[in-house]
Amino acid sequence: MQREELVDLNAFAVVAEEKSFTRAAAKLGTSQSSLSHTIRRLEARLGVRLLTRTTRNVAPTEAGERLLATLRPALESIGAELASLSELREKPAGTIRITTSEHAAVTVLWPALERLLPQYPDIHVELSIDSGLRDIVADRFDAGVRLGEAIAKDMIAVRISPDMRMIVVGSPAYLDRHPAPKTPNDLAEHSCINQRLLSAGGLYAWELEKDGREVRVRVDGRLVFNNVGMIVRAAKAGLGLGFVMDDHVAEDLASGRLVQVLGDWCTPFSGYHLYYPSRRQPSAAFSLLVDALRYRG
Repeated sequence: MQREELVDLNAFAVVAEEKSFTRAAAKLGTSQSSLSHTIRRLEARLGVRLLTRTTRNVAPTEAGERLLATLRPALESIGAELASLSELREKPAGTIRITTSEHAAVTVLWPALERLLPQYPDIHVELSIDSGLRDIVADRFDAGVRLGEAIAKDMIAVRISPDMRMIVVGSPAYLDRHPAPKTPNDLAEHSCINQRLLSAGGLYAWELEKDGREVRVRVDGRLVFNNVGMIVRAAKAGLGLGFVMDDHVAEDLASGRLVQVLGDWCTPFSGYHLYYPSRRQPSAAFSLLVDALRYRG
């Protein structure tokens, strides 16, 4: 492949992903007219139209989509190899993009970044807080954070937290008025604080387990939140039972503001893992971050 062809293919990939000649030109550091000429030259060489252009939108044609699907892994591999050359520099550098939940960002990622970043001023990190399950390859993230049980088999996974536990809690005032549940079936007699899932939009079914028996309980109550902090606040106010990560309420349990119930049904599960494509060649900066996050308990 000639150098000019590689430049043209990269220009097409950027335009197709940005869906805009203006944004693509700015990203490539060239003019819109020069970029448009490059795309026309590539289309003439291949003999097919790769992009449809309107006054408001730019989108790949069917041929463009096929070419882009082939180009993405190749260009990402080239980019990863170039990034790995930073190992030859005295100081690791580069930008690392990670998709993660808010809980993992606050409890695991941020403490590690707070220690690491002051030592390496040329490392830049972008955290995208999202409760949904993102496709890190399609969305061009370097890595993602999920619970160990939710990671695809073709990914490299690094454990970055201990096992975790969801627990059922209520205030002493609420439990004075309502007998504490002994089994998951008893939750039907209680006012429970529901959580709306941001990714799917539905209500979270409480997942409980005892002696290998797993149950998913659809609870009912007057309150629904999509924020764990509000669930904890409502539980402390005596407005119902909440189902939250135990670290969210550790201080409240210690002080007696909240009380755990159904403890024998709240078993630990696999904690957070950092995951990334197996074909990815880690840069020095990425390797440092992985090492800083790795759980050694």
